[in-house]
Amino acid sequence: MRIHYLQHVPFEDLGSIKDYLLKQKCTINSTKLYKNEKLPNHKDFDWLIIMGGPMGVNDEKKYPWLIKEKKFILDTIEDSSKTILGICLGAQLIANVLKAKVYKNKYKEIGWFNIVKSSELKGTILDDVFPNSIEAFHWHGDTFEIPKEAKLIASSDACKNQGFIIDNRIIGFQFHLETTLESATKLIKNCRQDLDNSKYVQSEKKILSNNQKFTLINKLMKKILNKLLTK
Repeated sequence: MRIHYLQHVPFEDLGSIKDYLLKQKCTINSTKLYKNEKLPNHKDFDWLIIMGGPMGVNDEKKYPWLIKEKKFILDTIEDSSKTILGICLGAQLIANVLKAKVYKNKYKEIGWFNIVKSSELKGTILDDVFPNSIEAFHWHGDTFEIPKEAKLIASSDACKNQGFIIDNRIIGFQFHLETTLESATKLIKNCRQDLDNSKYVQSEKKILSNNQKFTLINKLMKKILNKLLTK
C-alpha cells in the first residue's frame, strides 16, 4: 500500500500512525506544505492522510498553498479508489471541499475529553472497532458541519461534530488518536498560547500526566487503520 500524507507544520506529523504503517510494509511519502513542496500525482498513492495544523481552512491569504491543497483533496475524494483520512485541520479541509460549513466552535477544546460514539456508525466499518466512549486527545478551536453524504462518528460535551465517515473510505476526525507523548509535547511547545485556562482547555501538566492515555488512543488508531487496510 502506498501512503501519502500532507503536513502543514513541522510539529504535526503522523505520530503513532507511522510505526503501524511501516510494520504493514507500506510505502510512505509526504508533502510538507509549509515548505511549498509539490503535491504528488494521484497515480502515485493509494491512501491520502491529511494532518492537522494551527491555521484555518480559510486562511488562504496567509497560506496560499491551501488553494492548491483543497483542489488536490477534492480530486482525491472524487477518485473512488482512494482511501482518505483527515485529522483535525485535515477533517476540516475535507468538510470544506465538500461544501460543509467550517466555523469557530463555541469552545476551544484542548486536552483529554470523552467522545461518545454516534448511532450513525451502525453498518459502517468503524462500528465494531469504535468504543461507546473513549477519552480522546483534542487540540482545536474550529469545528465543522457534517457533509451531506457523511455519517457522524462521535460527539463530545464541547463539540457536537467530532468526526464523519463517507462510503467507508473517507474519514474525518476532529480529535486525535495518533498523538503520542512526544507529539503532544511538541504541540505544547509550539502552541502554548492556546492554553488559556478556559472551560475545555487543560493545563500542560494535566495533558502530559498519564502516558497510558496515549497508549490507549494509539491502540484504537491501530485498529481503525487495520480496518481500512483490510476492508
